[in-house]
Amino acid sequence: MHSSAVSEDIDLNTPKRFFNRELSWLAFNRRVLEEAVNPRYPLLERLRFLAISGSNLDEFFMVRIAGILEQIYAGISNRSDDGLTPQEQLDAINEQVDLLREKQNDYFKILMKELEKKKISIINRDKLSKKDAEKLLPIFTDTVFPVLTPIALDSAHPFPFLPNLSLSLILELSNGEKALIPLPSALPRFIRVGKKPARYIALEDIVLLFIDHIFPHAKVKEHGLFAIIRNSLLNVDERAEDLMMQFETALDKQRHGAVIALTVSQDMPDALVDFLSKKLDIERFGIVRRSGIIRVRALSGLITPDFKSLLFKPYKPRHAERVRDFKGDHFAAIRKKDMVIHHPYESFEVVVKFLQQAAKDPDVVSIKQTLYRTNKDSPIVKALIAAAKNKKAVTAVVELRARFDEAANIKWARDMEKAGVHVVFGLMNYKTHAKISLVTRKENGVLRSYAHFGTGNYHEVTANLYTDLSFFTCDKDLCNDAALVFNYLTGYAQPEGLKKLSIAPINLRDKLLKLIDREIEFAKAGKPANIWGKMNSLLDDKIIDAFYRASQAGVKINLVVRGICALRPGIEGLSENIKVKSIVGRFLEHARIYCFGNGNKLPSPKAKVFISSADLMQRNTIHRVETLVPISNPTVHEQILGQIMQGNIKDEANSWILHPDMTYTRLSESPQAFSCHQFFMTHPSLSGRGTAKLRDIVARQKKAVRREEKNTKKDNRK
Repeated sequence: MHSSAVSEDIDLNTPKRFFNRELSWLAFNRRVLEEAVNPRYPLLERLRFLAISGSNLDEFFMVRIAGILEQIYAGISNRSDDGLTPQEQLDAINEQVDLLREKQNDYFKILMKELEKKKISIINRDKLSKKDAEKLLPIFTDTVFPVLTPIALDSAHPFPFLPNLSLSLILELSNGEKALIPLPSALPRFIRVGKKPARYIALEDIVLLFIDHIFPHAKVKEHGLFAIIRNSLLNVDERAEDLMMQFETALDKQRHGAVIALTVSQDMPDALVDFLSKKLDIERFGIVRRSGIIRVRALSGLITPDFKSLLFKPYKPRHAERVRDFKGDHFAAIRKKDMVIHHPYESFEVVVKFLQQAAKDPDVVSIKQTLYRTNKDSPIVKALIAAAKNKKAVTAVVELRARFDEAANIKWARDMEKAGVHVVFGLMNYKTHAKISLVTRKENGVLRSYAHFGTGNYHEVTANLYTDLSFFTCDKDLCNDAALVFNYLTGYAQPEGLKKLSIAPINLRDKLLKLIDREIEFAKAGKPANIWGKMNSLLDDKIIDAFYRASQAGVKINLVVRGICALRPGIEGLSENIKVKSIVGRFLEHARIYCFGNGNKLPSPKAKVFISSADLMQRNTIHRVETLVPISNPTVHEQILGQIMQGNIKDEANSWILHPDMTYTRLSESPQAFSCHQFFMTHPSLSGRGTAKLRDIVARQKKAVRREEKNTKKDNRK
């Protein structure tokens, strides 16, 4: 049992007041992994969480481990906020990664046993029947063999380049030669054998099964499977004359980043491991033997729509009823009243159609848009291109430094430029992470602007998976502030005279610090003092210390931090008034919301409420362009504070409580535990419900709750 507060000799002057960033992230990935054994979830969804934990860990190596290794190789010994050198961090990370991989293997075995009960299995080539082998032969000859490229490894054939995250077989042949068979990423990792039961064989197993078709004149003496991870950090000279070309060059160099991790099959002979380590120039500490599956992320290939009963019931997002009230006229709906759309519970289509309407509307004069990440076939980008072709003044601020999306953003930038969109890349040394659309129309001879501020990306696909907020307004001050931000991004014009909006790197951090200090003043005056916050990460040392000072003054602080959290709650004399939890569930929490009681107990209509594109990390508050948007409309205010934030704070089913020792425990395992995800799926939002009668809404809610309770009881009996 963890006590609510721990007495430790920790104050505002010791590094012990912070958790380590990297270890906190690994703790987050453990929470993701634990969902693989969550009995509340269908079986294949549990497998999906196992695959996600594998994908997360790969990216952690590609970026975070890569960065620490670069510091070590450069002889940098600067300590992190929690007092660790790069080498000390790496040692602690390796220990936790080993534990994480062990759990991945354990949970893989558990899930395979449960899947076998459902007639789904991964079979070893040694267990295939003669009949199965006969069925697989045409698959091998027609589908696999044509795209395989066996590579001899001798003086005439130097060791080839292997791309990041690639999977390969290494062989020692009876003639004494070695050979390599890269497994093409274009092929599925698991190949189905027959229809029922659903049996799969790994690609490497089918290759080894028919290896004599590849090497007919030599036998395989030894073999092993291995995977590599490369350093994926991107180094760009932002002073270059042609920034897009610089990024294209940097992306090409990134492909050839140093190998920082080599995972090999448990039974690979030491001689082959040594051979690979020399050829790939990797240190021994970067080599891992695995007895379970190599490349855990590949398990997502087993998740198919064929097994509907083993997946979440499909969820169709609601449409904003108020837009329908105005027959799809977004501008009329926004003029009537501000509104916030809660994704993925409400459809992202409203954002897309807002811009599509703007592109076609003859009264629209200009569109300004930020783009950080977007989907492959982006309707947002298409709308901007259509608007430009319709002779509107269109400006797109494209962030080329969106990690892993750099190439896609370059493509979109070139496509938009060809169509006549004015494409800019924002500020040197500052990523543009703000999510803003600004549309200006001529109405009755006067210009009126409409703004969209988001907490998430303009990405139609992730909007079905991530919880985010889309705020629409025609508030004159907010729209003018948005215009000042765009002038800042396109022309380096310092945005003086901001009336409502706060932005990083200029005044967002200071604004939050002042709001925290104001709650401290209320506490000292004997008034209610409360702070609620929701974010993905909390790392900013100045803001963490401000939270500590607030706790010491008696301010009650509730934080929902999905991922990394450097703050230590529950320490007497420092943070006993701070509660931190993480929500991990069906949807990925992504919205940023900051609420301050303003001398009142939360929730209160008098509270100060903000939505933001920024997490509380130095990279957001100091090194990026971000927005902090105040919410004043009473209905929107009530929806964000009283419905969304309160739902997150009350959540039990998806919540993990953070303890002072950096451990997390699940809040509740009860099937009846309150789930904010389920609540938002069955309860319409306040600002987007339109003219629908409240009693009808309440009746639908009660009916949905009764139905859910009935289904839960039925499942429990089963």
